[in-house]
Amino acid sequence: MKIYDELVARGLIAQVTNEEEIKEMIDNGKAVFYIGFDPTADSLHVGHFMALCLMKRLQMAGNKPIALIGGGTAHIGDPSGRTDMRSMMTKETIDHNCECFKKQMSRFIEFGEDKALMVNNADWLLDLNYIEFIREIGCCFSVNNMLRAKCYEQRLEKGLSFLEFNYMLMQSYDFLELYNRYGCNMQFGGDDQWSNMLGGTELIRKKLGKDAHAMTINLLLNSEGKKMGKTQSGAVWLDPNKTPPYDFYQYWRNVNDADVLKCIRMLTFLPLEEINKMDSWEGSQLNKAKEILAYELTKLVHGEEEAQKAQSAAQSIFSAGGSDNMPEAKIEENDLRDGAIDILTILVKAELVPSRSEARRAVEQGGVTVEGDKVTDIKATYTKAQLTAGIVVRRGKKAFKKIIM
Repeated sequence: MKIYDELVARGLIAQVTNEEEIKEMIDNGKAVFYIGFDPTADSLHVGHFMALCLMKRLQMAGNKPIALIGGGTAHIGDPSGRTDMRSMMTKETIDHNCECFKKQMSRFIEFGEDKALMVNNADWLLDLNYIEFIREIGCCFSVNNMLRAKCYEQRLEKGLSFLEFNYMLMQSYDFLELYNRYGCNMQFGGDDQWSNMLGGTELIRKKLGKDAHAMTINLLLNSEGKKMGKTQSGAVWLDPNKTPPYDFYQYWRNVNDADVLKCIRMLTFLPLEEINKMDSWEGSQLNKAKEILAYELTKLVHGEEEAQKAQSAAQSIFSAGGSDNMPEAKIEENDLRDGAIDILTILVKAELVPSRSEARRAVEQGGVTVEGDKVTDIKATYTKAQLTAGIVVRRGKKAFKKIIM
């Protein structure tokens, strides 16, 4: 199976333009494609994961990825999928986030001469002459068509700023610049980016003529990725300092039964023949599939050693109550009161709950154990000596921490 058909079989491609030509280019390693990443935080999260895996697959097939860091568009903010305007960031924050993205992406993509490129659209957007830009680029866009775009649709009711309204022009201009500078002939994006992507393709044709070679592929990067990238407590980050490898492993270990095989197809590099054999799995076999998913993705992001440690910790907890390699939460001396600390504070400090009220509710509902014993008293306390030895605290069936001093 060639790479384009594999992408289809893995459920990655939603719709394309010029499918036969795109297939021929991708299968023969002729695609120079880009995916954009707006640096709205100092770490990528699993919502970006599908895009990174896609870039890796295509590079392995001989195609050339361009990772476009939105150091310029981040000054505006993408209105897609949002109900309000994004908080404005300083240039220093944006630059810092861009550097963090570069380090993380290098784990997935091989950058270098004649390999993948990493570029920043700040290089051409920040020095634009506004009047010149509006004359040269703005005249290529119909306001009527823009207002019908999905990326603006839900914001029109609550209010769309003129600042954000410019985002489509900026993203389209990115494709024109990448085409001119690097021969970029293909752009990938999520389904909520489709209008912006078509705008870029049309802009190239209007500015460079109908024979200009530029195409668009739409992939389920945002609709699926954003859903997978969120939990009740917030984003799951690729930075181990923000989401430790064990927590990252546990996130994927706990995906819904209905999603596990879809995630394995989309995100792992296991052969499709091996994955297809799992289609008939059910019950306890799906738990095995979840372990496979969690291990493969943790290995991809954090390395094999961390994946093995996370898997070992999870298995020891579920099988024998052990605590080897379990993620830890450290209690400081100033957290103690009269030489001890109460269970509610422990739960909050360990980030097993977001607040004391949630901690109280978890205890009252019988969902908290310490060293295997259910805690029923919200005033239960633990001494410095106990913490020095280490205690294992569990909230529900899936969240564990070893509490130490």
